[in-house]
Amino acid sequence: MLRRLEPSYKTVIFSVLFLLSLWFIYQIKDIIFMVFVAVILMSALNPAVDKLEKHRLPRSLAIALLYLVLWIVLGTLIAFIVPGVVSQTTRLIQVVSTGFSHIDFLTAHQQDISQQLISYLGSLPSDLLQLLVNFFNNVITVLTTIVISFYLTLEHKNLDFYLAKLINPQKSEPILTTLEMIEQRLGSWVRGELVLMTSIGIFTYLGLTVLGVDIALPLAILAGLMEIIPNIGPIISALPAVLIAWTIHPLLALSTVALYFLIHFLENNFLVPKIMQKAVGVHPLISILALLIGFRILGPLGAVLGIPLVIILQVVLQQKHLIPE
Repeated sequence: MLRRLEPSYKTVIFSVLFLLSLWFIYQIKDIIFMVFVAVILMSALNPAVDKLEKHRLPRSLAIALLYLVLWIVLGTLIAFIVPGVVSQTTRLIQVVSTGFSHIDFLTAHQQDISQQLISYLGSLPSDLLQLLVNFFNNVITVLTTIVISFYLTLEHKNLDFYLAKLINPQKSEPILTTLEMIEQRLGSWVRGELVLMTSIGIFTYLGLTVLGVDIALPLAILAGLMEIIPNIGPIISALPAVLIAWTIHPLLALSTVALYFLIHFLENNFLVPKIMQKAVGVHPLISILALLIGFRILGPLGAVLGIPLVIILQVVLQQKHLIPE
């Protein structure tokens, strides 16, 4: 005879609390991601703050000084780069438009494309208003994230200790070690990515300039940004450069292919082993899957945060001896 299973009141209460917890986490997901990004920034900046603090500089002043230097450097780069990006992007649009005009399919359907373009321009004012709203929301989010990272860095020493006590008071020491390893790996990843992206961007800009491609700056910035996607990123960034070079001369297109191949070769054999291998230690296939899954769930933000989440998971599993060191 079958026995009917009736859930106990503890099971019901646990289920309700679990569902409420999931609902609450979903409601504050934006805040969680903001704090996660702030933790990554803290992990990247904390070693520099510790070095300044060793020179008898108050921690709050050291953090403020570091942020000031970063803002000055970033503002200077923007002031120098933005005018060139704007002018060369305008030139890029003109080149792309000229190239499209030679495609038979687009020429045959020019009227349909024009009508769709007119309808799109008709909705541009409302889209522009939404774009401005999103821009100011993003500015507020960035500023809030910076403020959170400032206070996380300021309270870094006490934060790890209290967090380890909160997770498990009986095993606070191993948890504290795990948290320190996570911060070290995340900080190394951020610093390594910035060095790698900057190096690839500079090499691409110099190479395209030597070849005579007059739209080198936006293409170099694209190449630097795409470095966050291992193996696939350089191919994606090379396609527009090769197409633009082809509109100038087929020989220039071949030279551009050779340039990107050379940069990719130098990256894989010299830059990545020196900069990223010890810093990250994540297999390229795992990195690509993390980026794809993150992009599918959260869009571009999820793609950026995919690898840090894999790093955290890897450190936690290593501490539990579930995977070999």
